Amino acid sequence: MKTIKKLKSYLLLWSTQSLSALGSGMTSYALVLWLYSGSGSALSTALLRICSYAPYVLMSIFAGALSDKWNKKRTMLVCDLLAAITTAAAFLLIKTGQLCPWHLYVINAVGGLMNTVQQPAAEVAATQLIPKEHYQKTGGLRSFSQSLNTILTPVFATLLYAWGGIGAVITTDLLTFGAAFSALLFFIKIPEPQRSYKQEQSLLSSAASGLRWLKDNPLIMKLIFFLSGINLIASAYTAALPALIIPKASGGEGVLGAVNACAGIAALLGSIIASALPAPKSRVRLICLSLFFSMSTENFLLALSDSPIIWCVGAVCGWLFIPVMGTQLDVIFRSTIPADMQGRVYSCRNTLQFFTIPIGGLFSGVFIDKAAEPLMAEQSAGSFLTAVFGEGKGSGAAMLLGILGMAGVLVCTVFTLLLHRHIQQEKLKNI
Repeated sequence: MKTIKKLKSYLLLWSTQSLSALGSGMTSYALVLWLYSGSGSALSTALLRICSYAPYVLMSIFAGALSDKWNKKRTMLVCDLLAAITTAAAFLLIKTGQLCPWHLYVINAVGGLMNTVQQPAAEVAATQLIPKEHYQKTGGLRSFSQSLNTILTPVFATLLYAWGGIGAVITTDLLTFGAAFSALLFFIKIPEPQRSYKQEQSLLSSAASGLRWLKDNPLIMKLIFFLSGINLIASAYTAALPALIIPKASGGEGVLGAVNACAGIAALLGSIIASALPAPKSRVRLICLSLFFSMSTENFLLALSDSPIIWCVGAVCGWLFIPVMGTQLDVIFRSTIPADMQGRVYSCRNTLQFFTIPIGGLFSGVFIDKAAEPLMAEQSAGSFLTAVFGEGKGSGAAMLLGILGMAGVLVCTVFTLLLHRHIQQEKLKNI
């Protein structure tokens, strides 16, 4: 009871924000279904993700400094409100029959910009509300809610979309936003952290100091670029998945939801595994092994089969050890980066690590629509490519996933060797 009392404000913030995140996730998922069902284009759905991440990549390097300067609670409220207004605008456009794809791109871009500023403020707010002795417990809660939302988002979004269309999904999103906004506005007090002289730096100086620290710590920099390569492949996979499953005879929107739900269940199990594992001898080695298993299984299982069961198995293989990787990476970053530098370094890290996401999504959409699908449509029955990737619409996406599987194995192999060599050189220096 004492623990719950100490964490009362945080638990209220965590639960309501997690509920709102579920609503936002359902809207994003339903928009993909709505846009793909109307256009049949992988590029059109990939642009949704690109528009969300482009502001994040461009502004993230400055977001940490902005968060330090502004009131955390006020920043969260304003960003959430502006994002909700854009969602409400989409709802009105739907009701009047005027919603167009370009409206959704603008809405996603505004939402991505708000998330870029809101996220660091929310992280600092959580730190202010959590006693230090409960960091690990609350970290487990965040991992649990993220994994649970991954499971519930496709299930609830698919059910609501089938029942009441995209309007029902957006209405639910706005209701969850209202609950989270009201709780933060009326019932949660977030103390502001004490400001230091360093926090008064200009935005450019703040960004430069974070980049200088990364330059002086090559192991962290190599890990970041490793993750940027993985994100390039993962974002291309995300854009290709609806184009693979929805048009196939054995697929459809329900199967897509089931595959995504399996990924969420795997991530939830992975979170439990990550919290139960003892500290490994080499965190870098565990990161490399986790990513190698993911990259060498999921894409190939999706590309080379038309069975929903195999697709679900692939999703489990792809996501089971991602929380293990993330936990080890987080420990390395938090134990290596000085506390007074973490905001600036994390902001720079976000830009360097996530800039490949919009690139991967754009490449995936263009490649599927303009190259892979036309190429597969020209193949005769019984040809090598149709034997491997199948026939009809969706076979081009399968081809891309096969290519991504090979690229993922290559990236993991190259960076595993580079990181191992770096660690060995550092050991020799310390002899």
